[in-house]
Amino acid sequence: MNSALRIGILGAANIAKQFTDAVCDSTHVRVVAIGSRDAAKANEFGASHGVVTRHGSYEALLADPQVECIYIPLPNSMHCEWAIKAANAGKHVLCEKPLTLSLVEARAMFDAARKNDVLLLEAFPYYFQPQTGVMMDLIRSGTIGDVRSVSASFGFTLPPPGVGSSANGTNIRLMPELGGGSLTDAGAYPLSLIRLAMGCKPIRVLAHPRMDAASGVDIAMMATLFYSDGRMAQMSCAMDVANERHAVIMGTKGTLETEYINHAGVPLPSQMRIRRGTAFNLPFEFITSPAGLAVGSGFRFCAEAFAAKIHAQDFAALEVAEQYSLDNAQVLEALAKSAKTGHEINLD
Repeated sequence: MNSALRIGILGAANIAKQFTDAVCDSTHVRVVAIGSRDAAKANEFGASHGVVTRHGSYEALLADPQVECIYIPLPNSMHCEWAIKAANAGKHVLCEKPLTLSLVEARAMFDAARKNDVLLLEAFPYYFQPQTGVMMDLIRSGTIGDVRSVSASFGFTLPPPGVGSSANGTNIRLMPELGGGSLTDAGAYPLSLIRLAMGCKPIRVLAHPRMDAASGVDIAMMATLFYSDGRMAQMSCAMDVANERHAVIMGTKGTLETEYINHAGVPLPSQMRIRRGTAFNLPFEFITSPAGLAVGSGFRFCAEAFAAKIHAQDFAALEVAEQYSLDNAQVLEALAKSAKTGHEINLD
């Protein structure tokens, strides 16, 4: 790449600060501007994180000619609106997960990107960790045989009041009007891992939520996914447990276990291990990423991979990612409906 992709940050959320710090020394991407609906917040963000250009509105950021790509870390319910506006402004879009809350919205976002000849990518940082590439190589090579089932989970404890909160002091993850709840905030991760490992979307789903009476969002959820060939997968997510992130991919010839974390490094190296064979007494073998690639921020890996696709105008590669995002959006929407009705929901 001859020049770094120039990124503008839409909103001064905590995750935007993490993203900006993660890419600060990259030679492939550069955060050149921040836009906030509060000019004081934009100035504070810029001063703290070395961003020179600061805008007091989202619209001003989209109109900034130096910005080539917009990173969207806004609340879930706002992704669709601002991704479409960014695309219509001629900007590429890197949007935090989940891309959106419905299949209709997801399609509208990709349609806007195509109409304006820009690229749109859903930002799952763990996707771009080298270890995820190793995991997919093992699956595609048949090392564990045919994948028959996946069990994936992600849980964490909500931060103290005030951290990641809206202006009224309520954590945005507890606000249904902003797309809060464990399914969208945490469940999007294990569901995306299941989609990767199973190779397709399910045909129907059944959710079992545990609701938070005060906020009205699901504080935890378990779900079963059913596939057209008889396979099944299970997902669990929660916002009131100790941090945990784990997936078991079960094949006809072996088993893979992974933590699929976003940011691998000291003191938190991502763990992945494989059992080659079907006997219970066979030992697990720890799997490491290629030398020199095991440590790093998923934010940076993701942003640099996106920059490379933009530089190459590789629309074909992003079409594959688009199908994953459309499937993820449809499953999230179906599970939300199942959680509300208590019934199985057919996707087709």
